[in-house]
Amino acid sequence: MELAEWCSSSRVIIVAGKGGVGKTTTAAALAVAAARAGRRALLIELDGKSGLGSMFGVDTTDGEIEAYPGVTVVPLAPDEALIEYLEGHGLRRMSKRLVHSGALDIVATAVPGMKEILVLGKVKALQRAGAADVIVVDGPAAGHAVTFLLSPKGLLDAVRVGPVLTQAVEVSEMLADPDRAQVMLVTLPEETPVNETAETAEALVDRIGLTLGPLVVNGLYPDRPLDRLTTPEAVSAAAERAGIGGRLPDGEAEQLARAARFLVRRRALQEEQLGRLAERLDLARVVLPFLFSSDIGPAQLEVLADALTAGVGALPVGA
Repeated sequence: MELAEWCSSSRVIIVAGKGGVGKTTTAAALAVAAARAGRRALLIELDGKSGLGSMFGVDTTDGEIEAYPGVTVVPLAPDEALIEYLEGHGLRRMSKRLVHSGALDIVATAVPGMKEILVLGKVKALQRAGAADVIVVDGPAAGHAVTFLLSPKGLLDAVRVGPVLTQAVEVSEMLADPDRAQVMLVTLPEETPVNETAETAEALVDRIGLTLGPLVVNGLYPDRPLDRLTTPEAVSAAAERAGIGGRLPDGEAEQLARAARFLVRRRALQEEQLGRLAERLDLARVVLPFLFSSDIGPAQLEVLADALTAGVGALPVGA
């Protein structure tokens, strides 16, 4: 399936994953991939805390900004969503009083799930307005994603009348419609992230009824045939065959052998965790490479965007 077609199949893609698995990086790379495929992408940054702007080398504190050709980053905070919500319902004067009195946060937290429904309501409004071809939401960490996405259902049970109920109904309808929204989970091929990802996926499907997109497995080490190069002697022999044996600095054969042993062990652990994922989750899978870089910038995002494009392109139709 072409990535442009896949992005059009669901207008809102909420990216979620355990902290540290590369959730935000994946969200940014997905937006870049969509833009490179000719789709206008909105990249939603919740609370302005994810560091999306720094990946693109831009400052998002002053509002939405085109961070990459075809990608607009939109910071979205609950208090701003509340102000917009009140003003949209003819309560502009009240919103100003809340801001000046400092009571805005109290109002936003007065009803459990209110903050989440306001944020999701804004995403819904952007989707309805056709603000972009695809909206990518850098969602909460996996532990909070269930609470975040369960909020509309909770409000449906708690609120019987009024505009809040209408908002909850409309957001619930968006989340339940696979043509409008889906959740993309991100994990690492490691035991704890795999466990948490499987539990989150089960909760999102069983408790909320959401549609899950392909699972992104991030940080895979390259699959290179290094089993025969795990000793200094083997490295030296390979260097001799390549005609560079005499140019290896002292100690480098041991360092290269140590690196080969590490990669061999790492690949074995990865394969074990990939097997566990396949057993626990019946989801199509897209893999992203481990980036041997301490900083993530536009160049690294483009590498990941290429991997996402190739991975989605290999998915069966309907995945």
